[in-house]
Parts: sequence; structure tokens; C-alpha cells
Amino acid sequence: MTRPADKTLPAVQSVPVARHSRIRKCLRLAEHVLAAIGCWFIVCSAAFEFTVMTSDSMAPTLCGTAYDNGDRIVVEKVSGWFRKPRRWEVCYFYNDEGIPIAKRIVGLPGERISIRNNRVCVNQSEIRLPERLRFLNYYPYGNLRNGREINCGEGYYMLGDDSHDSYDSRFIGPVKGERFRGRVWCVVWPFGRIGFVNQ
Repeated sequence: MTRPADKTLPAVQSVPVARHSRIRKCLRLAEHVLAAIGCWFIVCSAAFEFTVMTSDSMAPTLCGTAYDNGDRIVVEKVSGWFRKPRRWEVCYFYNDEGIPIAKRIVGLPGERISIRNNRVCVNQSEIRLPERLRFLNYYPYGNLRNGREINCGEGYYMLGDDSHDSYDSRFIGPVKGERFRGRVWCVVWPFGRIGFVNQ
């Protein structure tokens, strides 16, 4: 006479199997989450740059005199993959000493730039400022002194919004486009200055 099979045995074995299944699912989920985070950081580092404005030469658009009090800004690189920089955009680049600088484009490659009555002239004709930039006044210092006209050649003529106190293309000349890191997109801190940058 044979003993009946113990019907509780499968139930006892199913507990660790179910537990291992849940652990595997959690590990797979964690793997996917970490992969997504990794992809996000790669995309962000390729498309954006986060930096601090440490000069008041772009005031009131961008403010700051040191790392501790400077605007925290986002530089976007994506638009530069598809088109050339445009007039009035604020671009971020490094000068010959490797110092990061943000300035506004006023002159494009091939143009001749001068300043008359505190306004930019292109090929001797004054150009209108966009309505949102009517607060700007440019001063004929450096290579634009005494009515001089500068040929941009293959570069971009860059000026600071605080034209009284800005070390820009009036002193360093036009800037080659390949030196641009990207377009200054927005201010993310301090709280009271959060917003998109006037372009």
C-alpha cells in the first residue's frame, strides 16, 4: 500500500520561487532606471552646459561679479547643430586666456561694424534694435573709436550689454564661430531672476 503524496510540498517550494521572481523584477527595474538616468546625463551634457556669470559686463541681462553672487545660467548647444548663430543672440565662449565669456552678437561674418549715436551700424547703415532690447546703448570704445569701422571677416562682432564696462570685440576683435560653446538660454538662479534671456 503506497502513501499518498504530500500535497503541501509544492506550496512550500513556491514561496522562495515567488520571492526570487520579485527580486529579479526589482533588479530589472533598477537596471532600467539607472540606464535611463545615464542616458539623461549623456544627453544633458551634450546639449546643455550649466555655468555661472562672474562679470557684470552683460548687466542687466546677466548679472554677477563673482561665483558666489553670479547668475546661474543654462547654455544650450542644440540650436548650433542645425543653424549658424544669429544677430542679438547671447553666446558663450572662451577667450584666448581660457576665461568663459558671454556676449551679444551684433555683427555677422562679412559685415562692417561701426557705432553712431550709440547705435550699431552695419555697412554704414544703422540697424534697429528689437523692441525687447531698446534699453541697449553701445559706446564707440576700442577699435570703434572716432567713427572707425571694423570688418568682421569670418568672425562675429560681440558686445556686452553694459557697454560702458565690457571687454568685448572692441578690444579683442571679432570671435570665430567655432569658439562658441552655445547660446545662453535662461537664468535658473537666483529665484528672483529666473527666466529666459533676451535674444
